[in-house]
Amino acid sequence: MNDSAALAHQDLPTADLAAGLTVLASARWPASSADVLPSIPGFVLSSFSPLVAELAERCLRWYFGERPADPARGTHTAVLLASTSGDLATAAAVAGAVDAGRRVPPLLFYQSNPNAIVGHLTARWGLAGPVVCTSPAAAALPDALRGAARLIEDGDAAAVLVIVAEQEQPRGGQDRGTALLLGPRSWPPPAGATAAPPGAARSHSSGG
Repeated sequence: MNDSAALAHQDLPTADLAAGLTVLASARWPASSADVLPSIPGFVLSSFSPLVAELAERCLRWYFGERPADPARGTHTAVLLASTSGDLATAAAVAGAVDAGRRVPPLLFYQSNPNAIVGHLTARWGLAGPVVCTSPAAAALPDALRGAARLIEDGDAAAVLVIVAEQEQPRGGQDRGTALLLGPRSWPPPAGATAAPPGAARSHSSGG
């Protein structure tokens, strides 16, 4: 079984989905030991923003194909970013500069707000729904799925790109994350249904 199938059958908490909603596409990081995060112009020192962006890219490419998303669906797609860790490296860099009496680089102030990287990806993909960033104490993915379901149920969005990103490098571990595109069963099947990008998984429906 490859990484995508393992994610599909073992890791998706489909029991937490509201009845009638579907995981249209998903991706995870890392998908293999060869994965290397690409850098992003304007985001420095920290792997957190590249992690968020790569998770989103993999998931959205699997569903929509090439950027941007088609307007009929992209304009009704929200983004919910959840992380229990947050951007540890950027926070440490800002704190270190302040403690040492050094000038804090402006880019660090910019990227310390998670809305910065989410705004970057929504602009690239043409996603015009609400943007929500949360920092739950634990169990970030189930918490994020519940938040995404509420956005859809309240009519704020038709679909939600859920991104859970945990930065572990500053603590000696490996960064990890999951992205899910949660939406209605009436949406078409993913564009990548015959050829999955790295770390992607096929769509899954909730019961009910």
